[in-house]
Amino acid sequence: QVQLVESGGGLVQAGGSLRLSCEASGYIFSIRAMGWYRQAPGKQRELVAVVASGSDTRYADSVKGRFTISRDNPKNTVYLQMNSLKPEDTAVYFCNADGLIDRRGHILEVWGQGTLVTVSS
Repeated sequence: QVQLVESGGGLVQAGGSLRLSCEASGYIFSIRAMGWYRQAPGKQRELVAVVASGSDTRYADSVKGRFTISRDNPKNTVYLQMNSLKPEDTAVYFCNADGLIDRRGHILEVWGQGTLVTVSS
């Protein structure tokens, strides 16, 4: 069974940095895109950043210039380097794998369980 396991969340002061990691495990043939979403209390889940298999990236305007997404395709792992963190970045961050093809040829969208990032002022 395919699953995503996230790590790297925690508490940091404003202006600090954190690095999130997410590894997809199980029998995976390929993944079209991997990304990070976040959900703050009382708000809808929103896209933070996504990277396609060809390394094309897309970012939310609110994180451009501060966050960097990268991907290690052989390891089926995606990273999110977050710098210059602000209190408004506080949220649960979810990893997403879209267009994941498993051993049976199924095309799936898979979510991680989420990791909490708290930025104190």
